[in-house]
Amino acid sequence: MKLRFIPAALLSIVALTLTGCSASSADNAADSTTGTDDSLSSVLDAGTLVIGTEGTYRPFSFHEDGSGELTGYDVEVARAVATELGVDAKFEETQWDAIFAGLTAGRWDTIANQVSITPERLDAYKFSTPYTYSTGVIVVPSDNTSITSFASLDGKTTAQSLTSNWNTLATESGATVEGVEGWAQSVALVEQGRVDATVNDKLTFLDYQKTNGADNLKIAAETEERSESAFAFAKDGTALADAVSEALATLSADGTLAELSDKYFGADVSQ
Repeated sequence: MKLRFIPAALLSIVALTLTGCSASSADNAADSTTGTDDSLSSVLDAGTLVIGTEGTYRPFSFHEDGSGELTGYDVEVARAVATELGVDAKFEETQWDAIFAGLTAGRWDTIANQVSITPERLDAYKFSTPYTYSTGVIVVPSDNTSITSFASLDGKTTAQSLTSNWNTLATESGATVEGVEGWAQSVALVEQGRVDATVNDKLTFLDYQKTNGADNLKIAAETEERSESAFAFAKDGTALADAVSEALATLSADGTLAELSDKYFGADVSQ
């Protein structure tokens, strides 16, 4: 996931600062001398919203069967936003490590790739209002009754990627951690009964449950704090991000975001 765990108090501050935009190219960026912001008008004039995305990040941005049409939760949300703006959506695929550089260089107008809002990113980019919210969860076998909170992980064994913030949370909760390479390995160990639980992002579990059924697993507890993901824009200008935020508000009100959430996760992750 491209999410980062952020305290609720900080998210309240973040929510007050969520405006922004990008330019379709370096030449279309807001002019710091004149104060002109043509980020929205350039998109409307071109008739196209150019969107940077990975294309390999299921279920958010991926190709069906590996080579089919680009699809995913973020892709469909971005297409719906473009429709609200009255323009076409054009996707440019790139690796995650290059996605922000492409935004800064003006190769695309925005990023739709589960970009979480963090203090560091707020310093460098602008964001729309969020369209995805998630928590951290403890995943256990469905018949487990001994783990009901993070405190009850004390003395239990969890499977975690050692470089993740979920490993930190599990360790701080008193769990003994068995290192794995990622979600697939961690959930397999839980299902096999080789560990008691795994701590991970709720969206990851919901996707797994939606795709595989996973009636043998359940969420035992989740964090109070939530991470938020939004469209990212270049630092200069606000018009395009404001327009995207307005489009997201419309899509939320008419039920589109809830419908797309249910399609990919079996739950509404948009609010």
